[in-house]
Amino acid sequence: MEQPVPIVKDLVFVGGGHTHALVLRKWGMRPVPGVRVTLINPGATAPYSGMLPGHIAGHYARDELDIDLVRLARFAGARLIVDRAISLDPKARHIHVGSGRVLSYDIASLDVGITAEMPVLPGFAEHGVPAKPLGRFADIWAERCEGDGPIRIAILGGGVAGCEVAMAAVHRMNGLNREVSVTVIDRGAVLSSVVPAARTRLMGALIEHGVDVIESAIPALVEADSVVLEDGRRIASDLTIGTAGATPLAWIADTGLPCRDGFLEVDEYLRSTADPSIYAAGDCAHIVHDPRPKAGVYAVRAAPILTHNLRADLTGSQRKAFRPQKDFLKLISMGDKVAVAEKAGFARAGRPLWRWKNQIDQRFMDQFRHLPEMPTPPVPKGAAKGVASELEGPAPCGGCGAKLGSMALDGVLAGAPGDDAAALTMGDTRQVLSHDHLRAFALDPVLVARVAAIHALGDIWAMGAEPQAALAQVILPRAAARLQRRALDEVMDAARAVFADAGAEIIGGHSTEGAELTIGFTVTGLLDRAPITLSGAKPGDALILTKPLGTGILLAAEMQTKARGEDVLACWSVMQTSSAEAAKALAPHAHAMTDVTGFGLAGHLQNICQASGVGAEIDLSSLPVLAGAEALASQGIRSSLYAQNAAAAPVSGANGPRADLLHDPQTAGGLLAAVPAEAAADLPGIVIGKITQSMGLVATGQGGQQA
Repeated sequence: MEQPVPIVKDLVFVGGGHTHALVLRKWGMRPVPGVRVTLINPGATAPYSGMLPGHIAGHYARDELDIDLVRLARFAGARLIVDRAISLDPKARHIHVGSGRVLSYDIASLDVGITAEMPVLPGFAEHGVPAKPLGRFADIWAERCEGDGPIRIAILGGGVAGCEVAMAAVHRMNGLNREVSVTVIDRGAVLSSVVPAARTRLMGALIEHGVDVIESAIPALVEADSVVLEDGRRIASDLTIGTAGATPLAWIADTGLPCRDGFLEVDEYLRSTADPSIYAAGDCAHIVHDPRPKAGVYAVRAAPILTHNLRADLTGSQRKAFRPQKDFLKLISMGDKVAVAEKAGFARAGRPLWRWKNQIDQRFMDQFRHLPEMPTPPVPKGAAKGVASELEGPAPCGGCGAKLGSMALDGVLAGAPGDDAAALTMGDTRQVLSHDHLRAFALDPVLVARVAAIHALGDIWAMGAEPQAALAQVILPRAAARLQRRALDEVMDAARAVFADAGAEIIGGHSTEGAELTIGFTVTGLLDRAPITLSGAKPGDALILTKPLGTGILLAAEMQTKARGEDVLACWSVMQTSSAEAAKALAPHAHAMTDVTGFGLAGHLQNICQASGVGAEIDLSSLPVLAGAEALASQGIRSSLYAQNAAAAPVSGANGPRADLLHDPQTAGGLLAAVPAEAAADLPGIVIGKITQSMGLVATGQGGQQA
């Protein structure tokens, strides 16, 4: 019998820059067994800087700039921590993130880029916007493009980036038929870093675009409507953009490791010159043996070397030295689809050069837009008949999509459906008791623990009880003892916080080693009234749903790297949202209530109807749906449990992808309550239908709401 490979090392990537994105892609194609990989990044995406001028000019949509790190992390087998690194302790080998979480590493690699923030310039933090980080700048630019009327723009920094931004801004505003004035301000000479031939062409292009250039001028103050220079001149500005210089993130120097002007010093292997367990690449690094300017080409060229050296350290093989080239081709955009090409002192300009630049940029991004298909596990030699068909298609889902369907439970749970939790009476004390657990749907144990805790509490809230106590059951994959301790600490800390917020306490539990991460909780709750059951729904009651549908489809798509990262983050957020307040508001009014989980909305509604001897009508147009879920359903993406759910709880008149969501298994789903129609408007959630006299489930309406 083949034994699972134990996890023995923690490799942590801090930042989703160009180098790390390429390394993760290579890693996904050939991982190192026994290594747990983590990616820390503030958002679900990492914008590609090479296409930013084209985006400002309107040539590229916002999402064309973005590398989807959720998809990339899943492809690489890496857990994604959506948070901002704020410090690194080399002695303890700890990385601290903004939420307060602490992550341990055996090897860490930094690719966090730079910022164009100007902390020493008064007023810039309040009234200016740095061109880097790119994500925030792109969002602000989109807002300004939606306005109307004239706009005045001041750009602080007259290097290549500042001039590209200036011409792109003029081109975009002209295309929007808005009056625009752009001023580029530099402490020295504008475009001093490019060769004379390229500077001549670029200066001519600035003049053609009507850009004003102010040289040898030092900004002293940024105000809401102007930039004040040291000589007293006031430059009118509705949007002040910082592009000058490359400022490192302050926490890098705070590590105590050798830095040059705040940039981490690395040797020829891209390792810290003082700590071989820390690597760095991209703009945040300073290559001691061969200093290079901050340029994306070096970040891209460093990726194969960084990949090789990380593998070498993890497997005990020989490292390779990084030898950056002395010169490289520079392609500089000029607003419209025209570019200047410069290398070795020569320069040319024209539309064909912009098309060439576009081809290079698109080829780079296509590496992440079209990730290789994840292979289906091979059928073992000599396997029994039927094994091949069971292995066909996507891997089994996690979360509630991994639960047994009603077909498998037939005979085990015979008769009418049971309530969400067992109700116990001991003298004057009324208590409810329930258990639930989840097979991991994501690679981050903290995320899984939070969702599993919310999910287990759902049964208690659904019966109108106050959570009291919990026992934890945790199955951890095989790993070195110190790594299992790290994972168990993360799981329990995350779960304790969720239960504490709910007014409950984890009082014990059990842990064991198994094939994969599984987390569950046995939960008790106290009642000060009769429990809310499935059996009290009445004809005419309004049906209220408190969370949007689609978690099963989105989790299945994420496992297949087919979901948008932003949609996945929104899904994760909904699953981590407590139903405590909704339960408190609904409980005094609910005739029947349940939480929507593995059997899907239709399955759980059918349970209410069967227990109450009624039917229900669902208005498809009113269903709240997670962003991306309906589109994925139309592509045929389904959770593993979908087919059994659809067969077990048919809905008359339900057709199309929105109707498919009725059978989507939900993880930590919302509450479904039958309440008096006259009370529904004042209660949390969305009215999605009504209870009827006739038995059975019926769907009406089309369209719908996207959460």
